Amino acid sequence: MMDNFAFIFHPLDPKRDVERKFPLLGKVLPVPAINFLSRFFPPLYISHITGVRSEATGKEVEGWFVACPFTPQRMVTLPPKTVYRKVIATAHLAERLGAQLVGLGAYTSVVGDGGLTISRSVKVPVTTGDSYTVASAVEAMKKAAELMDINLSNATLAVVGATGAIGAVASEILAEDIPQIVLIGKRFDRLAEVKARCEKVGAEVLVTADLNTLRQADLVLTVTSAVEAIVQPQHLKPGAVVCDVARPRDVSKRVAEQRNDVLVFEGGLVEVPGPVDFHFNFGFPPKTSYACMAETIALALEGRYESYTLGKDLTVAQVKEIGEITRRHGFKLAGFRSFEHAVPEEEIERIRCNARQARQAQAVY
Repeated sequence: MMDNFAFIFHPLDPKRDVERKFPLLGKVLPVPAINFLSRFFPPLYISHITGVRSEATGKEVEGWFVACPFTPQRMVTLPPKTVYRKVIATAHLAERLGAQLVGLGAYTSVVGDGGLTISRSVKVPVTTGDSYTVASAVEAMKKAAELMDINLSNATLAVVGATGAIGAVASEILAEDIPQIVLIGKRFDRLAEVKARCEKVGAEVLVTADLNTLRQADLVLTVTSAVEAIVQPQHLKPGAVVCDVARPRDVSKRVAEQRNDVLVFEGGLVEVPGPVDFHFNFGFPPKTSYACMAETIALALEGRYESYTLGKDLTVAQVKEIGEITRRHGFKLAGFRSFEHAVPEEEIERIRCNARQARQAQAVY
C-alpha cells in the first residue's frame, strides 16, 4: 500500500462551500438553515488525492479529503464535546479509508485544546499543520515586504491574535528581523509571555487590545479565531502589507474595495510538488493548497508518521524544521492571492504607487 494521509476540513463560507459538493443544496438553502442542519450531517468523504511526488526522493503518496460538516458558526456556539465528537467521527472515517496520518484544518485544529483530545481518540497520528502555516506565512511576509519596498530593519510589525499558537511563534520568529512589534490580543497574561520572548531576541514590544494601533504598522499578520472580519479599511496605513492567515478571514472585503494602497494577501498558500490532482475544487489554482494541508502531505513524504504539531504551544525549532522538510521535497510559496483572486506583480506595482501618493497627500495635510 502506498504511503498516505488524510486531511479534515469543513465549510468556511457555508453557501459557497456546500455548493461545491452539493450544488442544489448550496443554491436552495439559506445560511441559517445550513448552520442548523450541519449539526445533523454525517462526516463526508470528499475526494481522493493523487500525484503528490517529492522532488528530492521521487517518492509518491496519496491521500483523501474528508469533511466535518460543521460551519464556523456551529463550531463556536456548540458545546466543545459536541464538536469533538463530530471531528473524531470524521477522523475515524479517515482511518477507515486507510490513512496513516490525519491533518486538521481550519476550526478543527483550534477548537478546544488544539487537537490533543482528538489525537487521543484515534489510532493514527494527528497534526494541526500550524508549524508549516507559520513557516510559509513568515516567508510570504518577507517576500511581500521586499516587493513593497519595506525595509525590515526599520519596520513595525503588528500581530493580531498574538496569543494564539500561530500568532505567538510567528511574532517570535519575525522579531529576529523586525525591531518594533505590536502584539494585539485580549489575554494580557499570554501577551506578556509572547512579549518577553520577542524582547529576548531584541525587539521593542507594545501589547494592546486596540485594533486602531494597526495604523502604526508597516506589516500586519492577522490570525484570530473570529467568525466575522475584524480588520477594516480605517485600521491600515498607506503601503501596509497585510497577511491574513485566519480561516474564515480576519480582513474585511471592504479593505479590497476601498483601499487600493495596501497589499492584502491570504497567508499559508503553497504549491505542492508533483502532478497533483486533488479531485476537488476548493477555489485555488491547480497544485495549490493551504500550508496546514501541506504539512500533513510533507510529513507523509518524509515518512514522519507522528503527531508533529499539536496543542497551543509551538516552538521556533518546530517551525524551522518543517520549513526545511518542505523545501527539500519541493513545496514552495504559491503566488499571492487576495479574496479569491491572484495578485500579479503589476498589481503590486500599482498598490506601491498608490501608497506613495497617499503618503504624499497625508504629508501635505
